[in-house]
Parts: sequence; C-alpha cells; structure tokens
Amino acid sequence: AADRARAVGRGLGATARVTGRTVRGTARVTGRASRYVGSQARRAAGAQGAEQSGLNRLIYMHFFNTAGDAAVAISLAGSLFFQVPSGEARGQVALFLGLTMLPFAIVAPLIGPFLDKFRHGRRWAIGATMALRAFLCWGLAGAINDESAWLFAAALGVLVSSKAYGVTRAAAVPRLLPRDFTLVKANGRVSLAGIVGASVSAPLAGLASLAGAEWSLRYAAALFVIATVCAIRLPAAVDSSSGEEVLVLMAGPSASTVSSPARTRIPTAVAFALRANCGPRWLSGFLLMFMAFLLRENPPESSLSAGVMIGVVVGAAGAGNALGVAAASLLRRINPSVTVVLALVAGAVASLIATLFYGVLPLALLGLTAGLAQSLAKFCLDASIQRDIPERVQASAFARSDTTLQLAWVIGGFVGIALPLEPARLGLGVACGVLTAWTVYVLVTSRRNVVQPAPV
Repeated sequence: AADRARAVGRGLGATARVTGRTVRGTARVTGRASRYVGSQARRAAGAQGAEQSGLNRLIYMHFFNTAGDAAVAISLAGSLFFQVPSGEARGQVALFLGLTMLPFAIVAPLIGPFLDKFRHGRRWAIGATMALRAFLCWGLAGAINDESAWLFAAALGVLVSSKAYGVTRAAAVPRLLPRDFTLVKANGRVSLAGIVGASVSAPLAGLASLAGAEWSLRYAAALFVIATVCAIRLPAAVDSSSGEEVLVLMAGPSASTVSSPARTRIPTAVAFALRANCGPRWLSGFLLMFMAFLLRENPPESSLSAGVMIGVVVGAAGAGNALGVAAASLLRRINPSVTVVLALVAGAVASLIATLFYGVLPLALLGLTAGLAQSLAKFCLDASIQRDIPERVQASAFARSDTTLQLAWVIGGFVGIALPLEPARLGLGVACGVLTAWTVYVLVTSRRNVVQPAPV
C-alpha cells in the first residue's frame, strides 16, 4: 500500500510538472503574441509622423474612449431598457434628453471660443468628458440593480458626455496633423482606432456582464480613467489657437474687429455637405431611440428574442460604420458632393424598404445603411472642409460642424421617442418621409446658392 501511494504521488508530481511547463509555455507564447500585437499597434499608430506630431496619443485616447462606450452599451442594452416598463422608460428618456442634450446642443457653439481663451482648455475639456463618464459608470454599477430615480439621468449623462467628447475631439485633430498628412486621412485613422477599440472591448464587456451588468460598467469606468490620463497627456499643440480664425456658419460677409478674431463665411460646398450630413445623423439618433423600444414592444415575427434582434441591428450599424471607414480610402476617386447625396438617398431608400417589408433582415439592412451613410457622409464633409476652407479656420470649422451634427442627432432622438410604437411601419414611414423631404431641401438650396460662391 505504501509503494502504491508513493507511485501515485510520483505520478501526480510528474503530471503537475508537465502541467506547469505547459502553462509556462502557453504564458510565454501568449505574452510574446501580446507584445508583438502591442508593438505593431504602436507602430501603426505612430506611422508617417503621427508619433512626432502627437496624433498617436489622440489615437490611443480614442481607442479607450470607444472601448468604454462599447462596454456601456452592452451593460445597458440588456438591463436598463428591459427592467422598466416601456411607457415609463420612454417618458424618462425623453425628459432627461430634454434636460441634458438640448441645452448642451444650444450652448455647445460657445464652448470652443470660450476654451480658446484659456491655456490647456481643450485638453482638460476632453479629459473632463472622460472623467465624468468614469464617475457616472461607477455610480451606475452600484445603482443598476436598484430602482433608483437617478438611473436614467446617469445613463443619459454618459451619452451627453460622449457627444461632448465628439465636439472637443473634432477641434483637436487638425492641430495634431503630421506634415503632408490630410485631415481626411487623420480622421480615418482615428476612426479606425475607434472601431478596433469597440471590437476588442465588446467581447470582454460581454464576459464581464455574465457576472452582472455592474461588472461591465466597472470595466467601462476603468477604461474611461485610462482615457482621461491619455487626454491630459495630449500635446500642448491641442490648446494652440495661433493664427486661427472663427468660422461663421450662417451666410454673411466676413468681418473682424480689434477685440475679436477674424471671421470667415462658410463656403457653399461645405454648407451643402453639412446640410446633407444632418440627414444621416438625424437617422442615427432616431434609430437609437426608436428601435430600442420598438423591438421590445412591437418586434417583427421572428424566433429571435428582443435582445438578440437589438444586437443584430446594432451590430449591422457597427459593420456599416466600419465599411464607411474602409470606403473613405476611395474619396480621391469619388466626388464628395455626389457621395454625400448618395448617402442621404440610401438612408431614405433603406427606411422605405424597412417600412414596406417590416422584418429582422430589412431592419438589419436599415442599420447597416445608416451606419455606412453616417460614416461615409462625415468623411465627405471632412474632405470638403479640407479642400475649401483655409487651414487657419479649419479647427473652428470642425468644431462647429460637429456641434450642428450633434443637434441633428438630438432632434432625431426626440422624434424617435415621440412616435408611437404601433403600428411599427408608421415610425419607419415617418423616417423615410423626413429623409426624403430633407433630400429635396438640400438639393433645392444647393441649386439656389451655387451661383453665389462664398468668399474665404
């Protein structure tokens, strides 16, 4: 018996040694692969002078920003929208959207000029949007399982901060351009980093949410803390406004005074691209608020659950956004003025198809088209700004145009909340009608103004 016990012990010891060697070997291989992937990612982020200009730091920050946003979306998709009755949830969302998003959209045009007067203004403004989301996500983690009156306020506060980040980042990118680097290319690289960040973070957030939505929210909070540090470490050039002018979005003569910077009127081509961009951005806000409740209360006939259908539509929208980033490389061979109209028309056609053939696949097609149209139209706007607006005013143009697009998103969200969920085709038909009417308006106003080129 003693010999048998010693033999068993020796066998277990040998097995443990083999297992230990296997674990160590796997750890070494995984560590090498991780270091290789990390080094390649750093090399790609800093390529073509991006490391010298500091653009790579903005790319890192945007990676963690979108990773955190993806984690928040996964945390709230299966908890916040499904814990509260639909009617009550829509009322609270509409209330807090009005109390937060609309005042932000009205005040946002004043943020850029205000920050221009202060040293480190933009870096700290970007960092504040990250830090606020970290705080709110940590608070949400403790309240997600309770029926707290502040639950929707905190969730929408995260959304508001995300939109504010978009405005502040838009003014930072032109200030970090490497030599011989176009704004379209820089924005494309930043957007690609965001797609990678969301793709990497989503599965991790999904695994964390298996233990409870509070854990994926804590994971999001940690990501936003890292993004806050990245924002503070942005180069000082982000705060520079030397030699820049202010862009006036409304038509009118250029003007300047001794006490205010020179003002440049928006060129006709940029105004056209900006108006056309409002359509896809409106559709994005509409679909987010409308689909979140439509697929819960009045889903199409399918064996899929409401949560799975929401995931399909959201996933299709994400895929469309990625396709838009990839298609941006073709902008040199495509007229941005034509492409932005095609993006607007595509959204209207996809809405019409979803209205006539209400089902999972048409809704997924609508999400795919909306993501593609929004992404590609934004790149067309960036190309128009780079081509037609002087460099000294491009930073102001990016910040103000992004603010206008955020307002279009807010209006779309309000319409999505206000429309009834039955019949489902009514809301989708309204979206199709709005996009069709907006397309006609954009084309008519462009013909009216084409003979009046804007001075720069």
